[in-house]
Amino acid sequence: MRFYVMTLFPELVEAVTSSSIFGRAVENGIIRVEAVNIRDFSTDKHKHVDDYPYGGGKGMLMKAEPVYRCWASVMERAGQGARVLYMDPAGTPLTQDMARAFAKEESLVFLCGHYEGIDERVLETVVTDRVSIGDYVLTGGELPACVVMDAVARQVPGVLSEGSAEEESFSDGLLEYPQYTRPETFMGMKVPQVLLSGDHGKVDAWRREQSIRRTYLNRPDLLDSAVLSKKEKKYLDKLKKEIGHDPETEKDEGFPEEDPVRPAEEGGCPCAGGGEGHPDGY
Repeated sequence: MRFYVMTLFPELVEAVTSSSIFGRAVENGIIRVEAVNIRDFSTDKHKHVDDYPYGGGKGMLMKAEPVYRCWASVMERAGQGARVLYMDPAGTPLTQDMARAFAKEESLVFLCGHYEGIDERVLETVVTDRVSIGDYVLTGGELPACVVMDAVARQVPGVLSEGSAEEESFSDGLLEYPQYTRPETFMGMKVPQVLLSGDHGKVDAWRREQSIRRTYLNRPDLLDSAVLSKKEKKYLDKLKKEIGHDPETEKDEGFPEEDPVRPAEEGGCPCAGGGEGHPDGY
C-alpha cells in the first residue's frame, strides 16, 4: 500500500507515520508514505500558495495552480487511477467499512487543506472522495489524513498480527469487549473469573456478550446492522428489560447483569463483565 500526502506541512505527516505499528509497517516495506510539499509547486519567488478569496471574507485560500501541479506530479507515481481523498468536514464520515474498501487500493492520495480551504475549482478537478473524521474544527487536513491512513493501514495484510483486526471494535458490527491483564487484583477489583477458567468456549461466549452489552450501552445504533444468533438476540432482549431502553442514562462498566458490582473483599467481581478558523472544520 502506498500513501501520497499533498500538504504544506510534510514534517507533521512524517512524524505521525514514523511511529508505533504504522512506523514498523513502513520499516518493513508493507506501507510506503510520501509526503509531498505543495509549496514546492508554487512558481513565484516567494513560494506563495494562498491568496485572498473572491467576494471577501477572513483568511486566505489555497490557490488552485500549485495544488493542481502537485497532484499531476503525484499521479505520475501513484497511477492515474488512484483515488484522491480530500479531508473535508462536508465529506462522508469515515467508517470501518470505508477503511476496508480503501485498503483494497494499491495507492491512495490525500489532499490536505489549510487556511480557509482550497479553491473549489481544483477540488472539483482532482478529488474523487471527500472524507470527514468528525464535526469539529482542526487547523489543517494533516491530522485527519493520518487518522484515515492509520485506519486503512490496519486493514492491510501484514501490518497487524494475524487475527488482530478481526477482534477489534466494528470488525463484526459491535464494539470490542473489555480486556484485562496482570495483576489479577487491582485496587480491590478482580479480573472476571471466567477469564481465569481456561475454558476457551466460556471465554468466547462471555466476550461476545460483553461486546453486545457495551454496544447496547454506548452505540445502540450499531445493533441495527449487527448479525446476532438467536441466543444472542435473547440475551439482548434480556439486557433491554434489565437495563431499560435509554442507554444514554446508563454507564457502561463492562459488567454482565448476572455479576453485580461488589467490592472484591465482599466476594464480588467489580471488573466482571481545515484551516485555522475554517468555518467548516479543517
